[in-house]
Amino acid sequence: MRKVLVTLGLFLVLPFSVNATESVTTFKLANGMDAVVIEDHRAPVVTHMVWYRIGAADEAPGKSGIAHLFEHLMFKGTARFGPGVFSDTVAANGGSENAFTSYDYTGYYQRIATDRLELMMEMESDRMRGLTLSEEDVRTERDVVLEERNSRTDNNPGALFAEQRMAALYLNHHYGIPIIGWRHEVEQLNREDAFAFYRKYYAPNNAILVVAGDVDPENVKAFAQKYYGAVAPTEGLLPRSRPIEPPQIAPRRLSYSDLRVAQPYMIRSYLAPERNPGDQTEAAALQILAELLGGSGLTSVLGEQLVLKQKVALQSAAFYDGMSLDQSGFGVFVVPAEGVSLRDGEDALDAVIADFLKKGVDAAHLERIKAQMKASEIYALDDLEGTARRYGEGLTSGLTIQDIEDWPNVLQSITAEDVMAAAKRVFDKKKSVTGWLMRDDAEEKQ
Repeated sequence: MRKVLVTLGLFLVLPFSVNATESVTTFKLANGMDAVVIEDHRAPVVTHMVWYRIGAADEAPGKSGIAHLFEHLMFKGTARFGPGVFSDTVAANGGSENAFTSYDYTGYYQRIATDRLELMMEMESDRMRGLTLSEEDVRTERDVVLEERNSRTDNNPGALFAEQRMAALYLNHHYGIPIIGWRHEVEQLNREDAFAFYRKYYAPNNAILVVAGDVDPENVKAFAQKYYGAVAPTEGLLPRSRPIEPPQIAPRRLSYSDLRVAQPYMIRSYLAPERNPGDQTEAAALQILAELLGGSGLTSVLGEQLVLKQKVALQSAAFYDGMSLDQSGFGVFVVPAEGVSLRDGEDALDAVIADFLKKGVDAAHLERIKAQMKASEIYALDDLEGTARRYGEGLTSGLTIQDIEDWPNVLQSITAEDVMAAAKRVFDKKKSVTGWLMRDDAEEKQ
């Protein structure tokens, strides 16, 4: 049977503009849907995104994986546009599409010629409330998700290790549950679970529209009112309510052995504050701390000391991502050199961190890191999709437009004193999990 394709004729070719200045407009529809328009007139292209304020950390107990499963189900059909029509239409019009699920949000996007924006809004708004799902649809996609878990997690010792560490780091919060879900719970998800989730959370008053590219804000607003404005909101939708982490009073350790491990390593994660609206200073200091300690291979503090000088490690790193609705994590990582045990690698790491806390930040290194960050922010302006994601991710993680726009300046304002204050707060082993990934149990006995 031939598939029905929805098209609107030939592409409209618009004049190319070299004006790369980021201009942001916001508005709110009567049904509660928020919208952000980011103008970029360099090419006749637009990125259209819908972000839902629902992610894996919002799932009901016993229903882990439903947010990710439903991301898959959104590509089934509606009464107007049958299965596969949306994706086929995007492809037929020379565009691309995808979707993603996080702990804090679920997003759907298309990148397409500017004159196709109205078509994308028409089709995306239709599936916001209009999905038609059979039991077979749910079973099929549930099997796809289980196979995804099998290939990406269950057959990957590093991924299994990461799941265990997250479960240990968060004693009560749902960030400790994998986004893809626990296998035994995913196996039980059904059509009733899917529709209950859909009817409650897939609604305009729980969504943010982000449109970036060669567009006029007034036209975007008119299209949004025509299509998204006609969608009924979820009545009585309450603000997010999540379990709160209790005070963490004891360090945790774990080890995972697997014969498939190619390279043993040690990693430690600390509970750390996220970026908060109105005050992003500590998060910015932690971002810079991660870059100073382990952001750039051999020129970072850990790389210089552990890899170059002491030669006890093949690789080292530090990492932090404050873009989350609730408490995030700060991590350090070491791959011991040949003949160096995980214990010795960990001890060497701890000694370098202790020395850093004692001596403080090298001023020249700090300025170099800040200069690199400034350059990265400038280069990022060239990425239309990345710009749209920055706003969508920030807004669904509790930040404001002003917070998102202020972030580069906040980073540049960070002092050595800010970095050291943040370091002394975050390096608290009572709020940490230390993990060893090994080929067998031999290392654990050392």
